This record gives sequence, structure tokens and C-alpha cells, in this order.
Amino acid sequence: MKTFTRRALMAAGAVLFAAGLAAPAAAQDKVQIRFSAVFSEKDIRAEMMKKFAEGIGGDFDYQGYYGGTLFKQGTELVALQRGNLEMGNIAPQDVSNQIPAWSVLTSAYLFRDAEHLATFFRSDVGKEMTALVEQQLGVKILGPTYFGSRQVGLRIDKKITTPADLAGVKLRMPGGDAWQFLGTALGANPVPLAYAEVYTALQTGAIDGQDNPFPNVQNMKFYEVMKQIVQTSHLVGYDLLTISLPTWNKLSAEQQQKVQEAADAAIAWSTEQHLKRESELAAFFKEQGLEIYKPDVDAFRAHAQKLYLGSDLAKDWPEGIVERINAL
Repeated sequence: MKTFTRRALMAAGAVLFAAGLAAPAAAQDKVQIRFSAVFSEKDIRAEMMKKFAEGIGGDFDYQGYYGGTLFKQGTELVALQRGNLEMGNIAPQDVSNQIPAWSVLTSAYLFRDAEHLATFFRSDVGKEMTALVEQQLGVKILGPTYFGSRQVGLRIDKKITTPADLAGVKLRMPGGDAWQFLGTALGANPVPLAYAEVYTALQTGAIDGQDNPFPNVQNMKFYEVMKQIVQTSHLVGYDLLTISLPTWNKLSAEQQQKVQEAADAAIAWSTEQHLKRESELAAFFKEQGLEIYKPDVDAFRAHAQKLYLGSDLAKDWPEGIVERINAL
């Protein structure tokens, strides 16, 4: 009996020892996916990434870092390229800094709405542009993450119908030549100003207006110091959900399919939530006493695209790309 007990204990110990070795090995077999973004954990896109993590399943060790806690804004792309990061939420402007042809995808009135944006990335011309990112930067784009269209908000009563109506209007724009050019393309007098200073500048009259998606207007309470919102929809705001090409290439065909399908589903959910939020906020702003209306968007688009195509910004754009995207 004693011999049997000793043997049984030894056998059990061997099984537990083997299991102890197997557990770390199994964990090591999982594909590590570190994701970095500057948006907060309360952002709709953070919930999007949780849905993505659920979609890819147990083959992956997903680790999400939000609010710029892992990499600061603008550094995620380099981190992907250096192998320090597997996935990131990248601004298209960061891509255009390395691939000048991509600056076309950051220009005003290129995309009409969220659906047009998604259609572009599925199209032949969209695939041509994403192929450049793979070939030149070693990064694969899984899809565009829409976060709202930029609208012009004004503290003045002046009715805006065409770009000519914005002549002389001091419109706050982020710093940088591309942003200042955008303000000019709208017909306004662009004023570079830090984001945190916009509320006070509107309140004091240092600026006449600002441009931001509706969620930003609510978060920063700009609506408290504005009288109207002109739905110019001049820039469809989006980032890029990306994965480093070395990471992607290490995945099996089945894993690649799982990652892409999870990304597609999560992005579609996020887009729907953002559009719903924009609709809700439009109603909220009206309740706060703001006038909200659409100007002659076609006039704004024609004016802006003409200025862009005639500028130095367009010298690196692929020939005919604006016309191809307009036709989608």
C-alpha cells in the first residue's frame, strides 16, 4: 500500500510538473499584439478595439494601451517600423510625412462621408495607396477608423452659404502649413492656435470660429461660446488601424483572415456608433440654442479642390487620383 501510494504521488507529481512546463509554453505560443493609440479608454474606438480583441480569439495575447501611455502621438508609426509595436492607430498625416503622395488623402473635400471613405479603401485606387504603405513603410492597413466630420462653428451671426461668405472670418486651425492651407481653402482667414486655448479665444472674440467634429465640440464645451454650426463637412476625420508587416507575415493564413475579419467588424461597429453620436449631438446643440445648417457644400468642394490641385501640396499626388476618388 505504501509502495502504491509513493508511486501514485510520484506519478501525480510528474503530471503536475509537466503541466507546469506546458502552461508557459502554451502562453508563449500565443501571438503577442501590443496596440497603441492616443485616444482615451472612454473613446468609442477603445471599445472598438475590445471588440477586435474578442474577435481574434485565444490565439493572440492582445494588450491595449490608450491615451498615449505606451507611445506618444506621432511616434507609433516609427515604433511599428522598428519592431517595437505590433499594432497602432495611425494618423494619415503621419503616413504622408514619409510618403508625400499620401497627402492627397488628408486634403479637404476628398471624402464625402464615412461611407465614401470605406468605399475608397475597398476600391482599386484605395488598394494602390495602401500597397505603397506596405512596400515603403512595412506596415499593413487593416482599415480606416472614422471618428467624425469636421464642421465650422462660429461665434458670429453671419450666414455662411459659400466660401466667399467666410472671407475675413478668423477661423482657428491647428498649427502647420497643411492645416493653415485648409483654412484658406474654406475661404477663411486661418489663425494658428493651440487646442486648449480655443474656448477662451472664442469667448473673448480673438477668433470668430473653429472647426472640429461634434464630439470635440461637446467635450471642450465650445458650444457654450458659439452661436452657429455650419455643416461644411470639409474633412472626414479618420485614422488607420494598422499592423506591422513582419507581424502580419508571421501569421498563418487562418490567423490573417481572423484578424482582418475582426478588424472589419469592429471598424463597422465603431463607424455606426460615431454616426449615431453625431446625430445625437446635433440635436443636443440645437437644444442649447445653436443654429445648425448646411451651406452649399458643392460650392465649398469645388473651391477647395481647385485650390489644392493648383498648390504645391498636389505636386506629389498620383495623376488623376482626385477624379478617381470623386467618381467612387
